[in-house]
Amino acid sequence: MKDIKILLVEDEESLASFIQPELELEGYSVFWAQNGKDGLELFKKEKPTLILLDWMLPIYDGITVLRRIRKVSDVPIIMLTARNQASDISNALDQGLDDYMTKPFEIEELFARIRVILRRLEREKKQTISSNLEFSALKIDLISHKFWCDGKEIYLTPKEYALMCELMNDPDKVKSRDELLDIVWGYDFVGQTNTVDVYVRALRTKLGKYRNLIKTVRGYGYCLRKPDDNE
Repeated sequence: MKDIKILLVEDEESLASFIQPELELEGYSVFWAQNGKDGLELFKKEKPTLILLDWMLPIYDGITVLRRIRKVSDVPIIMLTARNQASDISNALDQGLDDYMTKPFEIEELFARIRVILRRLEREKKQTISSNLEFSALKIDLISHKFWCDGKEIYLTPKEYALMCELMNDPDKVKSRDELLDIVWGYDFVGQTNTVDVYVRALRTKLGKYRNLIKTVRGYGYCLRKPDDNE
């Protein structure tokens, strides 16, 4: 990705004066705010690619800044915090935080976490550019959330749609039931892995003669068969 802007919202001048030049050496454009109010103003003005946000800030604290940004944007946010209570971190993640780092931290780890998020953004950008997923007789429009089988539009429930997207996004990869549960239903889902089996059966019913495109890997999970493997 080119022209990556990082907004650093950190009131500790010694830490910010260390992080900013290190990020700039990595090729990022960095904008620094020392309090939550200035951070929100720079966010509106510069439209950053990613935000590094301190928790304990003057005027508006990090959680307030996070909430306000999440009302208008899904820009990735990494929280930099000395707080390490699980309840605090869990609450921040639930409100839309992408990642967090507990102070003190190694700058190389921060770089690594930034790269992970930038790779995710690049994948999402490519998906937006190629707004369709296609596999054999199956097609999904990622913008309209419509699904077709053999040219016929078929209604999928939200979970059926999410499951089919995950299978079609990487059809050659076998995905475990646990992995599909995490991705489609969420990490906090309370249920059994056979939930995936129930939804796969529903999808197969809707696929009709193409039901065997969804392959069961016994005792593990599911993938999509390549067209020339279709039974």
